[in-house]
Amino acid sequence: MISASAIGGIAAVSFGMVMTPGPNMIYCVSRSVSQGRRAGLISLGGVVLGFLVYLTAAVAGISALFALVPTAYLALKLAGAGYLLWLAWRAFRSPAHSPFRAAEMPHERPLKLFGMGALTCLLNPKLAVLYITLLPQFVRPEEGQVALQSALLGLTQITVGTLGNAAFVLTAGALAGFLSRRPLLQRLHGWATGTLLAAFALRIATERSRAAVA
Repeated sequence: MISASAIGGIAAVSFGMVMTPGPNMIYCVSRSVSQGRRAGLISLGGVVLGFLVYLTAAVAGISALFALVPTAYLALKLAGAGYLLWLAWRAFRSPAHSPFRAAEMPHERPLKLFGMGALTCLLNPKLAVLYITLLPQFVRPEEGQVALQSALLGLTQITVGTLGNAAFVLTAGALAGFLSRRPLLQRLHGWATGTLLAAFALRIATERSRAAVA
C-alpha cells in the first residue's frame, strides 16, 4: 500500500528536520544537560505525545482548521510564541531558577518534565501545518485508505525524529558534569539557549500563516 520510496522520502525529510534544531530539541537537550539523561528522555516522551496528538488531528482532518481559519491559527501561534518567550526569560535568569543551565537547581518531577515536553511540542503550531502539507506529498489516493497511509507515514516521521532527538539527548547528558565545573560555560549556555528560544518565538509570531494545499 505504501511504497518504499514514500517511506524513504518521509524518513529523509524527518532526518533533515532533526538536524535543524527547533524548540523541542532545544528543550530536551537543555533539560538533559541540566538534570541528566533520564530527565531529557522523559521530556522527549512528552514531545512524542505532542507529535502523536498533532498526527491524530491531521489524520482526522481537524488540523486543517489551523491552515484554513486564520484566526484559529493566529491564536495558537501567538500562544506558542508567548510560551517560548517565557522559557527564554527563565533561561536568562540565575542558574538557580533556569531550567536549562547545568547548575545546581531543584529537579523537576518526571510528570512535570513529561508535561513540559508535551506543552513545548503542542504550542508549536507549525507542526499542524507541517503534517497537512508534508504527508499528502507521499500519499497515493489511488491506492485507497488515505487515512491509514497518512498515519503510517506520520508514524515513520515520528520514529525517525524520536530516535534522532534521543541520540542528541543522550550525548548532551554526558556534558552535565563537564559544565557543572565551569560556571562561565553555564552562563553562556543559558544565554545561548535564551537567545535561541527568543528567536524562535519572534519567528513564529511574525511568520505569515499559509493555507495548506493538499
